[in-house]
Amino acid sequence: MERLLEAPVTLALLLSNLGVSLYAFSDPSLLRELSFRPHRIRAHRELYRFLTAGFVHASGTHLAFNMITFYFFGPLLEGILGVGAFLLLYFGSELAAHALTFAAHRSDPQYSAVGASGAISGVVFAFCVFFPLRNLYLFFALPIPAILFAFGYVFGSIYAMGGDQQQGGVGDWIAHEAHVGGALAGVVLTILLEPRAVQVFLDSFRQLFG
Repeated sequence: MERLLEAPVTLALLLSNLGVSLYAFSDPSLLRELSFRPHRIRAHRELYRFLTAGFVHASGTHLAFNMITFYFFGPLLEGILGVGAFLLLYFGSELAAHALTFAAHRSDPQYSAVGASGAISGVVFAFCVFFPLRNLYLFFALPIPAILFAFGYVFGSIYAMGGDQQQGGVGDWIAHEAHVGGALAGVVLTILLEPRAVQVFLDSFRQLFG
């Protein structure tokens, strides 16, 4: 808890996601109203969905996975980048993630997606720019370098995107494109916000190979 108290933006985003998502679980109409629906954005200019979809989740498991991931990565990145830059990273990654989803599904009237996955993908990949070889623990037990974890996360999403297309775009309420768009935005925004991150990344591999 102490790490969250030292990271006010991470704490506020965590509480916002938890509060809105838990309320939406009891009111399915709110889930539909806040979800990312490219066809409605295109037809009715409901641009608010680019942001609101990131605060609702498909299930308790979906919410828990995203928030636990954010808890582990968010405070450290907020400390490195500072409050303003961290906010730009988070929401910039979310907007980029939804932009890619919009491009892929803008003509599909049935497509809906929810979740903070795009923003959190950006945070995870920002972490990888600074600490590419730091071990993360898959399932809290299996050590894996951060950069392998991150790419596995994205490749899994790309595979799932193919499954969504086979289902006619209906999918599982999770915007798998958002993982890819958020990851790309996370890397680009990190470099723009903290150019020294490139040198940190390269130095990590120089140390590895001597």
